[in-house]
Amino acid sequence: MRFLLDQFMDYLALERGLSENTRLGYGHDLREFLAYLSRRGYTSLQQVARRDLLDFLLASKQKGLAAPSLARRLIAIKVFFRHLAAEGLLATNVADAMDSPRLWKILPPTLSVAEVDRLLAMPPATTPRGLRDRAILETFYATGLRVSELAGLTLDSLRFDAEYIRCVGKGDKERVVPIGARAIAAVQAWLDQGRPAYAVKSRPVNRAVFLSVRGQPLSRVALWQTIKAYARQAGISKEISPHTLRHSFASHLLANGASLRVIQEMLGHADISTTQIYTHVDQGRLQAIHQKFHPRA
Repeated sequence: MRFLLDQFMDYLALERGLSENTRLGYGHDLREFLAYLSRRGYTSLQQVARRDLLDFLLASKQKGLAAPSLARRLIAIKVFFRHLAAEGLLATNVADAMDSPRLWKILPPTLSVAEVDRLLAMPPATTPRGLRDRAILETFYATGLRVSELAGLTLDSLRFDAEYIRCVGKGDKERVVPIGARAIAAVQAWLDQGRPAYAVKSRPVNRAVFLSVRGQPLSRVALWQTIKAYARQAGISKEISPHTLRHSFASHLLANGASLRVIQEMLGHADISTTQIYTHVDQGRLQAIHQKFHPRA
């Protein structure tokens, strides 16, 4: 169970891009939860029933935890179990049907268009690494890929003549994602002028699009560190991760008139309810539409 928790904490940092304080809170609550299960003699999360979750929250309340802290514990458990179920590591998600207050729903962090422009302009186009990093940032923002999906891109997945790429997402589901002209130009410059210098160090020859200086595929951690470094150079003080560009991609599409269903398909969300969080991010657009079209606005 502890291994699954460690894996989940990596997911929060690399895929969800939550702030350090939020991750620390989730980690504390989930370690308390696993310790509680161990005291009950459980050795696997497959043994956990809904009653165990309720008993844990009741025990936490009896220790003096306030309502907001209890709500956070429930959210941590729900997000943990949902992740395990999505990864095929949990047969039944007993936490899924448990209600959690809307008050504590976490909205994803996003960048403004101006902040994105500053970030994308940071890597120099004069070195192999600069060409690679510019291609990485442009691809993230142009496609909304998850960090794991971008790390897994191969040369065979690029279809620049038709302006799309193929990626493999959660559950090994393949999807087609459009990619714009600026991102295509950045990736093509990397493939032509930068990647050959790294690829010669790859034995055997690697088909990954983005390589390290040693000729190996870039890891998720390396991608995350790259984006954070350029964000600091760009003077962006917000908590940022590869997923921040994914959220920005979705919210900017919505702000410019794209439908939720189209955004859902591009992000690879199985359920549109996951995509609907972006309607909260772009409240200004909803207010403008209401004022323009409602007869009594």
